[in-house]
Amino acid sequence: MANFGFDDMQAIQKELQEKYYDQWGGLYPEKAVRMLLWMFCEAGEAADVMKKTSTEDLLADTPERKHLIEEMCDVMMYFNDVLLCYNITPQELEKVYREKHERNMKRW
Repeated sequence: MANFGFDDMQAIQKELQEKYYDQWGGLYPEKAVRMLLWMFCEAGEAADVMKKTSTEDLLADTPERKHLIEEMCDVMMYFNDVLLCYNITPQELEKVYREKHERNMKRW
C-alpha cells in the first residue's frame, strides 16, 4: 500500500468493528470517550517502549522498533474509532488539519 491513509484505516476499523459487533457493541458518540481513554493507554505503551529502548535500536530493524510500530498502530486504531464514533470523514480531517497547519505556520 503505497499511500496508506485514513480512508484505508477507517475501512479496516469498520471491518473490525462489524466483525465483533456482537461482542463490542459498535461505535457511537457516547463510546468515543472510552475509545479516547484506551488510545491514551496505548500511547503510554508506545512511550514505555521509547523510554526503555535506545534511539539506535528504534531506528534500526529490531524487535523493539517493531514493538513501537505495533503500539503506534494501536494508537491509530483507537484514534480512528473515535473519528468513526462521530462520523468524521478523512476529507473533513484533512481540511481542518490543513487549516490548523496554516495557522500554526503563522504563529511563531
